[in-house]
Amino acid sequence: METLTIEFQPSIKAKILEMLNSFPSNELKIVHEKEEFLANKLKLKTVSDKIDDGSATFCSFEELDEILEKTISKYEN
Repeated sequence: METLTIEFQPSIKAKILEMLNSFPSNELKIVHEKEEFLANKLKLKTVSDKIDDGSATFCSFEELDEILEKTISKYEN
């Protein structure tokens, strides 16, 4: 099977579902997006926007390594 994501106005949701439900279940399955997926999508969009507008902050590999070492040592004990 293939997956297709569509965006639509809420006012036509009933019409779309009615049309999709006319297909046999072995040919079409309606999969609703999970809240976790939508939350992650929003987070990634926010980060992407910051990168695009130049307001994102970055760190070097050495800085990242130092941050990770501090975090790991904090939870080791």
